[in-house]
Amino acid sequence: SVVCLAENAPRGARVEAGWRALKLEGPIPFQEIGVLSELSGSLAGAGLGLFALSTFDTDYILVKETDLAAAVDALRRAGFGVDSEGR
Repeated sequence: SVVCLAENAPRGARVEAGWRALKLEGPIPFQEIGVLSELSGSLAGAGLGLFALSTFDTDYILVKETDLAAAVDALRRAGFGVDSEGR
């Protein structure tokens, strides 16, 4: 899988556009357990899916653009702080 802006996808690639990324404030220590589980559980409880990406020092969750407002609401209701930059 390649994760990039749709306009930067390789020619001829199968593309699924319309995702918005939420970055977890990092760095997240490797010994920190259950971070994605708590986030995904909160979204699943609201009937929302996600695509998770993990990097060396932080994680990202991607939600469909049409679900962004509901995802932010679900995360806030679960006690997560969500900072929006409007992008």
